[in-house]
Amino acid sequence: MSFQALLVTRDDDGKTSAAIEQLEDAQLPEGDVTVAVEYSTVNYKDGLCVGPGGGLVRNYPHVPGIDFAGTVETSTDPRYKAGDKVVLTGWRVGEAWWGGYSQKASVKADWLVPLPDGLTTRQAMAIGTAGIAAMLAVMALETHGLKPGTGPVLVTGAAGGVGSIATAVLHTLGYEVAAVTGRPESADYLKNLGAATVVAREELQETVKRPLEAEAWAGCIDVAGGPMLARILGQLKYGASAAAVGLAGGASLPATVIPFLLRGVNLLGIDSVMQPYENRLQAWKRLSTDLPMDKLEAMIQPATLSDLPALGEQILKGQVKGRVVVDVNS
Repeated sequence: MSFQALLVTRDDDGKTSAAIEQLEDAQLPEGDVTVAVEYSTVNYKDGLCVGPGGGLVRNYPHVPGIDFAGTVETSTDPRYKAGDKVVLTGWRVGEAWWGGYSQKASVKADWLVPLPDGLTTRQAMAIGTAGIAAMLAVMALETHGLKPGTGPVLVTGAAGGVGSIATAVLHTLGYEVAAVTGRPESADYLKNLGAATVVAREELQETVKRPLEAEAWAGCIDVAGGPMLARILGQLKYGASAAAVGLAGGASLPATVIPFLLRGVNLLGIDSVMQPYENRLQAWKRLSTDLPMDKLEAMIQPATLSDLPALGEQILKGQVKGRVVVDVNS
């Protein structure tokens, strides 16, 4: 049988291009479970893979899309049967393995989780890797002592996918959220998600020579990395933690060890790709209860397969607000 997918190809000069193609089931990679995909989404990695440079892709032709949700068509694994609703995030699907920008996907059973109770496949993709990363960050901060009432929690890149969900979840849990954005027009959007204050990105981008500043934040979920994270470490309260989720501002960390030694702060690395099955189940369960669905709906930007090349460029430029939900069948 045939199906449609966004196929990325590379010519002899190394230039890549993406187009919707009609593919056959026999072209799918060999996997334990074949899924009729219903929805996918757009993450920073997707932008890299769809873009003209090919990003993280190593073998062509390739179907990007690091997340998808849909219905099992066939399975050789006893954990899943035809008709089951499933979700996939991570595991280098969409990078090293054909992904979710397709009406069908074939993957290893270990990479899937059952669709959480109370969520639709559309809502699951409004959450996606960004939401899982945000929830894992919240859980890590809580494990390291973060509690409501201890002060504001800073969220950088708050208008993006991770930041939007982190802001909504933290507010629901009773935290005071300070949302950082470089887009002043996003202020009302962020306040509607639950941000108590909106911080202009420029206020944290300015480099200072002091390794410590006044204690301002009870915790931080950071998607920026680079100089901004280095500065935030010097503004954390005693014993507070920053959860590092991304590197939109750069992979280097021009920091000193002073905040770790004199204030006992913690820098927590958050990986959403290779998380063990039980951790992913826990994060999905928390999201189904701690993320208000009306807030999630307010984040959604609908899209189709044909929109993906343009959206890939936009997300790399920081121009995508909230969460893109891709209906692969429309």
